Amino acid sequence: MQHKLKTTYPPTLTSNPIPTMFFNSHPPYSSSPPCSHSPQPFTSRSRSPPSATPPPPPVVVVSPCAACKILRRRCIEKCVLAPYFPPNDPIKFIIAHRVFGASNIIKFLQELRECEREDAVSSMVYEANARIRDPIYGCAGAICQLQNQVNELQAQLAKAQAEIINMHFQHTNLVALICMEMSESQGKQFLQSQKHFDMSSFLDENSLGCSWEPLWT
Repeated sequence: MQHKLKTTYPPTLTSNPIPTMFFNSHPPYSSSPPCSHSPQPFTSRSRSPPSATPPPPPVVVVSPCAACKILRRRCIEKCVLAPYFPPNDPIKFIIAHRVFGASNIIKFLQELRECEREDAVSSMVYEANARIRDPIYGCAGAICQLQNQVNELQAQLAKAQAEIINMHFQHTNLVALICMEMSESQGKQFLQSQKHFDMSSFLDENSLGCSWEPLWT
């Protein structure tokens, strides 16, 4: 009897996945059956409308002063030049900067009190204008010219005052002369009236004597 040999092959590994065991998260002593969590549809929670928030304050855009704009630098909050060189009047700083320079202007203003700075800036701008008009004498030439005008006006004033005094003296003399003439004319009238009175009284006495003469005879 012949035995047929059968060749046996090892079992091939299949690619079937190993079942994964799910463990219940409940403690082992719980006798209740595991709850099956069914997926619930996602519902958005009803949110109340947000409360009305106040609007943000408007953004104030601070324009740089004329000095910082011309110098092309950032104008800080406490800029020394900002109160005296506004952005709408750049010519004022251009004139002062041309003669004195920005650093000298800042240094000069920092040495003064705040109540004196405005007058100092006005003086610097005036002197710079005078220096540009008259590069040789500058403001000294303008001051000399003004002093000459003052002297001329003082001379004219003294002349007018002398004329007033002369006219007052003439008026006084004229009034005295008129008073003298009036007194003389009144004196003449009085003398004439006195003479007339004397003549009339003399004639009255003569006529009275003539009337009494027949009585004595």
